[in-house]
Amino acid sequence: MRISERSVSALAKIVSGDSGISPYRSGPVLVRLFNELGANDIYTQGFPSRLKYTEDKIRLVNGSVQLSALFRMIFDPRDWLHFKKSREEAVAYLNTYLKFDKFEIVKDGDFYSICNLEGSAVTFEYPSPSINKVNQLFINQQIKKCDKKLAENDFDGAITNARSLLEAIFLDVEKDLSTISSFSYDGDLVKLYKRIQKLLNLEPTRNDIAEPLKQVLGGLASIVSGLSAIRNKMGDAHARSYQPAKRHATLIVNAAKTLAAFIVETKEYRISKGANLE
Repeated sequence: MRISERSVSALAKIVSGDSGISPYRSGPVLVRLFNELGANDIYTQGFPSRLKYTEDKIRLVNGSVQLSALFRMIFDPRDWLHFKKSREEAVAYLNTYLKFDKFEIVKDGDFYSICNLEGSAVTFEYPSPSINKVNQLFINQQIKKCDKKLAENDFDGAITNARSLLEAIFLDVEKDLSTISSFSYDGDLVKLYKRIQKLLNLEPTRNDIAEPLKQVLGGLASIVSGLSAIRNKMGDAHARSYQPAKRHATLIVNAAKTLAAFIVETKEYRISKGANLE
């Protein structure tokens, strides 16, 4: 991600604490902060002003993944424990600048992350009452990784995490609804989804549903088949046959999240009502 010079100046004031709405960071503290991002500086006599140093360092990481890491680091809640003003005020201040760069700082658990407003992904969380905490954590991590990698222009990684997200969702559904005591998964996502279709009564070959709905259900299967194939060609887990563009990765992530949300809602509906798809 790359931000404008005006946003660099605004961010520098928040990082250094010169804005008055963020914790003050001394010269040595600023040096340690940027050394964590890959710098190798030593605080010595004749050091430039804190604000100039901060601006220069932000310019060096601008356009790289380190800039995203910087946003997360400066809003670490532990740095704000004894500061009289809230993080939200500083976030709002930066967002007034970042919106012109098509970025936005958003809440990410106890932290904050930077998101790309152009081609942003579908919002989806997985608060399933029937899932264990370990699976819940993994699934939510895949969701966050999809968004984070899109924001960082890591399109290969976003595609890989979209695949991992659907795998985790499907396996969780099978665990919850199948009467089989043990499950086997050989990495064939299409085969796994066919089992999920049966468990959720989502097979497009059903005779009791209208033709338009059959087409929609068939389209869901096409999403799975397409993602499984395109991940092998474009994802970072295998040698690529071509480089994914941003629009491709955004489409794939959005499609995976939309399908995942539908599968989750259908599962919870069947668990609570015990009814077929209507």
